Amino acid sequence: MSENIYYCSNCGGVMEFDVKTQSLKCPNCDTQVNIVNDKKKIIEHEFNKRIAKTIAVEEKQTSTMECKGCGAKVEVSPDCTATECPYCGAKYVLAEKQEAAIVPDGIVPFKVDKHKVQETFNKWINRRWLAPGKLKHLYESGKIQGVYIPYWTFDADVVCDYSAEGGKHRKVEVKKDDGTTETRTETDWYNTHGRVKEFFDDVQVRGSKNLKDSLLKGIEPYDTKKQLVSYSPEYLSGYGAECYTVSLDDAHREANNIMETELRELARKDVRKRYDEVRNVRIAPDYRDETYKHILIPVYSTAFTYANKNYTVLVNGQTGKIKGSYPKSPVKIGIIVAIIAAIVALLIALNMKGNNNSDNSVYGNGMETGYSIESTYDDSQYLEMSDYEYINDEDTEIL
Repeated sequence: MSENIYYCSNCGGVMEFDVKTQSLKCPNCDTQVNIVNDKKKIIEHEFNKRIAKTIAVEEKQTSTMECKGCGAKVEVSPDCTATECPYCGAKYVLAEKQEAAIVPDGIVPFKVDKHKVQETFNKWINRRWLAPGKLKHLYESGKIQGVYIPYWTFDADVVCDYSAEGGKHRKVEVKKDDGTTETRTETDWYNTHGRVKEFFDDVQVRGSKNLKDSLLKGIEPYDTKKQLVSYSPEYLSGYGAECYTVSLDDAHREANNIMETELRELARKDVRKRYDEVRNVRIAPDYRDETYKHILIPVYSTAFTYANKNYTVLVNGQTGKIKGSYPKSPVKIGIIVAIIAAIVALLIALNMKGNNNSDNSVYGNGMETGYSIESTYDDSQYLEMSDYEYINDEDTEIL
């Protein structure tokens, strides 16, 4: 296995990718080495079923790497392509292992540094006021790791025929049992069909199973159109990286599902141009000029254990968007429920008191002026004031 360490030509230190300068940088003497971005290497590959079958996930076993810094034997997981020696801290880029699968067509470099990510984590956890008090300290002691996650992107020009049922509303007068009539809306349904077209550009599908899909989707999307650069192993220096564990064929099926969800919505909108409602949409997409890319995207990750359960928080290494899971404190939830119950009870009491005062006021005015109660009792005004006071009570509760 070939391990790359990028030594500084000036002082001999190990150079790492620097987010601010987007280059290799020595942490000791600040020497920088530019990374070449060759846009011609970012290729959209033609997709077909034959190619999909040849690019599959290999069942690899862990391998042993000898650290060039201290000589230690380090176990490397099968999907890891950049690692750090746990004994001397030397950073390695396993370029040969990355290329043993397929060479990535491009990479989205980290744009957010670890200091900014730490600030993002602190703000995020401080706003999780339902979390236990100890949780903040767990985050502060946890290690934030930057890792490149494999993604597949897919393009397709799709012509999609559809059939559906469109509904048109009409008003009808219905006679009730007491002899009065009321107006109702009924819907007449008609079969309809049509065609929609859409070009899908860079539909993103994750290529790794190591992180929860819900968390990864929570920090998407990534700008793969303007900020994708040609792959170079130098970007991986100082960061972790993975090989893909989702095959091209499986990723393509997921991309088709994403496209078809949007195509159904486009069909629904097309039907709504002619009808009031739509149901039972069926589509028959025709995929043309399909292409794919294999890329790496940047993710910061941290994990912790609380009450014997594992929790993970992710940050988009390009935009800083954060998504995570965390435990909720039963004590804090109980306090909130108690406060809400007390507020509701108070509002009910105030509303009842206001109703009683209104009754007394109306009765008193009738007696003082000598008018009968019927002549001074304005039912519509009473109801309006009652509603007004109730609405004000609700606003106070919300605020």
